[in-house]
Amino acid sequence: MAITQAMCTSFKEDLFQKEQDLDSDTIKIALFTSSASLGAATTTYTGASGEVANGNGYTTGGETLTGATIGTTGTTAHVDFNNPEWTSATFTTAGALIYNDTTAGKQAIAVLSFGGDFTVTSGTFRIVFPDPGASGLIRID
Repeated sequence: MAITQAMCTSFKEDLFQKEQDLDSDTIKIALFTSSASLGAATTTYTGASGEVANGNGYTTGGETLTGATIGTTGTTAHVDFNNPEWTSATFTTAGALIYNDTTAGKQAIAVLSFGGDFTVTSGTFRIVFPDPGASGLIRID
């Protein structure tokens, strides 16, 4: 299995069909282990195999992303969120799926690959998103 970082292809289509609103919909981030298979072809969050197990500081389905800020830098459109974190956590993760929890199908937005396993033991696991703009996490050039 593999986790490949990408903006999901279905998300690009959803934007043209006005099916997702990153400013007002509930956007979540779920963590996955290296046994998951995620990439550009991922279309929905299904709670499928490979998600970090419920418990030990993690809740199945992940965390809600807050503080959505949508803007542009030059000709690049981007969205940024507050950095999500899991406290009192003990788990191993290799990547994440950002998805829209408001849509009926829990439509996928983007896959994050951490480049390998990251383990937290009785601590805080935090994902630090890059600054918006040219290096923003979710951007359209």
